[in-house]
Amino acid sequence: MQDQNFIDGHWRSAHSGKTFAVCDAATGEELARVPQSGALEAVDAINAADNAFHGWSTLSPSKRASFLTLIAQGMRERKTEFAQIMTAECGKPLDEAQGEVDYGADYFLSAADEANRLQSESIPSRRADRALNAIPEPIGIVGAITPWNFPLAMLARKTAPALAVGCTQVVKPAELTPLTALAFAQLLHDVGLPAGVVNVITGDPSSIGQAWLSDGRVRKLSFTGSTAVGRLLMKSAAEQVVRLSLELGGHAPFIVFSDADVSAAVVAAVNGKFRVAGQTCVCPNRFIVAEDVYEQFVSQFAAMAKELRVGRGRDAGVRIGPLIDDRAITRIRNQIKDAVSHGAKIVTGGETVHVEGCLDRFFAPTVLANASTEMLCFREETFGPLAPIAKFETESQAIEMANDTPFGLAGYIFSRDQNALQRVSRQLNCGIVGVNTGVISDAYAPFGGRGWSGFGREGGRWGIEEYISWKYVCAAVNG
Repeated sequence: MQDQNFIDGHWRSAHSGKTFAVCDAATGEELARVPQSGALEAVDAINAADNAFHGWSTLSPSKRASFLTLIAQGMRERKTEFAQIMTAECGKPLDEAQGEVDYGADYFLSAADEANRLQSESIPSRRADRALNAIPEPIGIVGAITPWNFPLAMLARKTAPALAVGCTQVVKPAELTPLTALAFAQLLHDVGLPAGVVNVITGDPSSIGQAWLSDGRVRKLSFTGSTAVGRLLMKSAAEQVVRLSLELGGHAPFIVFSDADVSAAVVAAVNGKFRVAGQTCVCPNRFIVAEDVYEQFVSQFAAMAKELRVGRGRDAGVRIGPLIDDRAITRIRNQIKDAVSHGAKIVTGGETVHVEGCLDRFFAPTVLANASTEMLCFREETFGPLAPIAKFETESQAIEMANDTPFGLAGYIFSRDQNALQRVSRQLNCGIVGVNTGVISDAYAPFGGRGWSGFGREGGRWGIEEYISWKYVCAAVNG
């Protein structure tokens, strides 16, 4: 298990020699100590990326694509290793962690395909005396700041398209889950990626991020995390006019119409809501169910949720691992208390679960009936295994409830009426819509939101575009 910064192809400690502990999410046991890096290491990483930029950006797209393919293969070959590290760091069940490895590898395969399609474009002109061309060029050095809940997949989302177009990269993983990123850096070294193309440092997010955004050589930053931090990054990026991609908070509605296959909707709701113990930006947060199927949905949903096993992610059969920290426990308790005070009913859950030898960070999957829009759980992102369920009477009411939030990342609709599905999909104020499915992420599709959920897209050709600077060349034609 690597425990040092990866800069210019070498493993390095912080200049100060300081470190901080990375702990098991379930037990609090120290897993490793990693460098407490700051501005000095941030500049070291930029220098390495700057030195590597010319060589990497001038490689043929097909050569870069071959590296991406090797990385994808290496990720799958080391699936067990990556999954075990992720499960220890963030607590997610082992099978979910293994699925994340495959999902992350898909981003490299998708980017490899797009790299092979990169080419200049001839532009039609009404004038015969000129030839017009658009040339795709890498934007330059790019920074990536990744979250704790998907420590490999989010890194893959940001690294794959950057490398595909010829950018070099500096990466700062979440303080809670840096070991996955360092294991990924080891893989890059092992497949022979040129030194300095990707650099990974751990440490203080404020000083590192500020150093990157104040250095004119960094031309883009991609961040996945909270809306509050995203706002701060936007302000800092303005000074150097740095391009941003921000994937921020979510507060997804899950609408079930009266003609829906309720049993299928329940399965999708349970799988979507309780993945990573509800700690994902796209998981359903607000369940909005037609009144004539409301009782059926609540009953089936609660019955399935009650059967989910809570425990350490490494243990067989576990579906709900620990919440990431004590603040997460406090937040979910406060939301439940507020909901009950406004008339909600706890159908199942509502309390912590003791797991032998572990911290008190496990919370039972909780279903609240009689939820309403004035409750905190309908106003604020939960990031935990809490499912509040409200009812609606008309389609317009359901859409109004769904859009009653400044967030706009994902939304879900269940119905058998194809016209209604198309109509509601268009009216939902979000960047991603799941229609009769709770599984929406795909490495070949544009992932991203609007409003307080940020801007920019990751995945497929849309993700590639985020790292390209198009150069327009107008050439005179003689004769």
